[in-house]
Amino acid sequence: MIVYGHRGAKGEAPENTLPGFVHAYRHGIRHFELDLVLSKDGKPVLLHDLTVDRTTSHRGSVSSFTAHELAGMDARNNTSSWPAPVGVPSLEDLLNQFDDLEHLQLEVKADKRHRLNVLCNRLTEVIQRRDLYQKVAITSSDTWFLKEVRRRNKNIRIGLVAERKFPKPLSMALKLGCDYLCLNWKLCSKTLVENANRRGLHVSVWTVNRIHDMLVMEEMGVDSIITDYPTSTRMFFDNRAKSQLALPNATNEMIAASEALTAR
Repeated sequence: MIVYGHRGAKGEAPENTLPGFVHAYRHGIRHFELDLVLSKDGKPVLLHDLTVDRTTSHRGSVSSFTAHELAGMDARNNTSSWPAPVGVPSLEDLLNQFDDLEHLQLEVKADKRHRLNVLCNRLTEVIQRRDLYQKVAITSSDTWFLKEVRRRNKNIRIGLVAERKFPKPLSMALKLGCDYLCLNWKLCSKTLVENANRRGLHVSVWTVNRIHDMLVMEEMGVDSIITDYPTSTRMFFDNRAKSQLALPNATNEMIAASEALTAR
């Protein structure tokens, strides 16, 4: 089961900021989910909301600020504590920072149609220019937007973000020709995951922050989880894997010791 850092590492560092991604990267995380909105000057920038109100000290719509102005803001409001100011990065900033990320889920929020149209063009161009077909999936709850991505380039992977039971997420994802089904983890069931996998979809669930819930998702067979705490999550699964590897050796040693005592 793959672990994706949610908005970088939302529970460990300011969300959707370069320091947050760097923090998780240094702890071995190579899969990330992030949010994209279009800036005033037509650049995809990393923000969850359509305004800067919640995460910065500024006020106003993202569409009112250029990427340069957004980069100069301090994006530490209402998020994990951090010692130094951090700005709002662009997608290009993130891609320039790392050269060995394994996969990104780029979630596009619902917005005005004309802005989504421009954002769709920008993302298509970035993926084509950087040859990111195998490393990126564009996800959204906006079905119109996903159709536009598919219309522009059939080789770009897309994913439906679903947080309600109706309309049925799997049916909608299949209708759209999605590669990913990104579910609110509370909607997940073993039958749904099996049916999705059988139809070739990668099932990714969000936002899973408790180990108990992660283990339940693992038992259901999900392909990946998206969590606010990727570094501690990875540590748990790495330690579990190490302990499982050590068990056979320990068992063999016990058997050998028992046989030696019997021989005496």
